[in-house]
Amino acid sequence: MPQIWMTYDELATLCGCSAAEARMQALHLSLDRRKSRDGNTRVKLNLALMARFFETIREAEFDLDDAIKALRGAHQQMSGVLAADRSSVRRGVA
Repeated sequence: MPQIWMTYDELATLCGCSAAEARMQALHLSLDRRKSRDGNTRVKLNLALMARFFETIREAEFDLDDAIKALRGAHQQMSGVLAADRSSVRRGVA
């Protein structure tokens, strides 16, 4: 089963409420919470919230194929930067 983690702001957007109300809802539902490396607390969605999340994706106006292409392009660009950084580090060590 997939795990979907959201910040309180993201959960608030999903639920149509404020971040403070989303936090209270997460506490009430006993959702797992973790502090991320970026300093934000994220909550793991339960099955009902995941269903709501997937429904919002299905209803979205954007073209999913174009979004996937854009993500792949961004990944290739980032991979190229990382590969260039690694090769320069190796040259500096040798």
